[in-house]
Amino acid sequence: MRSESAFSHVPVLLEECLTGLDLREGKTYVDCTLGGGGHSLEILRRTKTAKLIGVDKDEDALRAAGERLKEFSDRITLIRRDFKETEAILQEAGVCKVDGVLMDLGVSSFQLDCFERGFSYRAEEAPLDMRMDRRQALTAEIVVNTYDRQQLIRVLREYGEEKFAPRIADFILREREEKPIRTCGELVDLIYRAIPAPARRTGGHPAKRTFMALRIEVNGELANLKEAVRNWTMALNEGGRICVITFHSLEDRIVKHLFKELESDCVCPPGMPVCRCDKMQEIEILTKRPVEPGAEEKEQNPRAESAKLRIAKKVLPRKRGQKTE
Repeated sequence: MRSESAFSHVPVLLEECLTGLDLREGKTYVDCTLGGGGHSLEILRRTKTAKLIGVDKDEDALRAAGERLKEFSDRITLIRRDFKETEAILQEAGVCKVDGVLMDLGVSSFQLDCFERGFSYRAEEAPLDMRMDRRQALTAEIVVNTYDRQQLIRVLREYGEEKFAPRIADFILREREEKPIRTCGELVDLIYRAIPAPARRTGGHPAKRTFMALRIEVNGELANLKEAVRNWTMALNEGGRICVITFHSLEDRIVKHLFKELESDCVCPPGMPVCRCDKMQEIEILTKRPVEPGAEEKEQNPRAESAKLRIAKKVLPRKRGQKTE
C-alpha cells in the first residue's frame, strides 16, 4: 500500500482554480479527480462552512486523501466512482445541485511513481496495467496483445498523435506472435526498435506517446470527459463554476468545443432562416483563452508545463439576449 505522503503532490494552477471557483461560504464543491487532494485541501482551508465532495475511482487515492483531509471530515464526502457518474455521485452525497466543479485531468504524479501500476515507461519490470480503477477488466496488456492492427493504429494515432503508429503496430503484431508482451520494459524496447533512430533523438522519450495513448484507451478518458463535462454542467446551480485543467491538446480541444456548444443558443445548420433547434445558452465562458501556468510555476512543478485551465459559469437556460425575471 502506498503511504499518504506518496500521494501528496503540488496542485497545478492552484490560485487560478480557487479564483475561478469563486469560493463562498455554505456552498458545495466537487473535486471530480481527487488524486492527491491538493486542490481540495485548499478549498477546505480557505472556507469555514463550504462542503466538499471528493471523487476518484482509484481506491488508494481515496484512502490517502481521506487521511490528508481528515481534519475537515465533518465537511467532506469521499466517493469512489467514475467522475462521469454525476447522478449517482449526487445521490450518494445527498445533494441535488452543487456550486463548483473542478476537474484536474490526466494521470497523477503518484500513479506514475507507483511503478507497479504500469503507467510509466520507466517502470521496466512493471506489468502493462494502466487501470485507474483496478476493478475493471481491460488493461494495457489486453489492448497490446488482442487488438488487431487497425485498432492499434487508431489508438496510437488518435490518442497519442503518434506518426509512427503503423510501424509500432507492426512490431507489436510480430512480437506477440512469438510471445505475449507482458511488461512496460518489453513494450518500451519494442517501440525503440520501431521508431527510426533520427526520430528517437527529438521530442522526448520515444515511448511517451504510445503510453499516453494506451492509458487513454484503457480508461476511456476522452469519452468519459465529454460525458462528465455535460453532466456536471447540468448539476450546477445558477452562477456555479466549472474549472477544467487539461494536459494535452486532445483534452483541451474537447473542453473548448463543449464549452462553445454549451454557450451557444443555436446549433441549426448555417443558412436556416429561423432557429428550429430550441437550443438555449447554458453557460458563460469566462476564459476566452485557456489560463496557463507562469514561468515560475513551470520551473517549480514540471507537471504544470502543458497545463491549461478553462472556466465557465452556469446560467439559466435561455436564448442569448432573453431577459430573466
